[in-house]
Amino acid sequence: MRFSLRFGGGLRVEVELDEEVGRRLLDHVPFTSVANRWGDEVYFELPLDLGLRGERVEMEVGEVAYWPEGNSLCIFFGPTPVSRGGEPRAYSPVRPVGRVVGDPLALKRVRDGEAVEVSLGT
Repeated sequence: MRFSLRFGGGLRVEVELDEEVGRRLLDHVPFTSVANRWGDEVYFELPLDLGLRGERVEMEVGEVAYWPEGNSLCIFFGPTPVSRGGEPRAYSPVRPVGRVVGDPLALKRVRDGEAVEVSLGT
């Protein structure tokens, strides 16, 4: 399922989420959250607890994951403060749930503290 993320600075990004997560979010869209930056990762809190467990910390550029500790969706587009080189790496285990549609490097424009509105995508 596709969702649209509109950031306060004007950037719009589409993400494709797996069926399980997408269906659970449907009852809560649209919603607004606050985008946080952690290196080349953007994450924001969700309005519901997905109750998923983390599986891994090594990620790929463009991957979207659920972070159980922060009840957040995380989008990886480069190294984070705990990376061991240029690969994205989560702070603690996350559950991969989707991918960015298009160029994930556009997320470099997102600033810490920007609003993010999540809605159903096209």
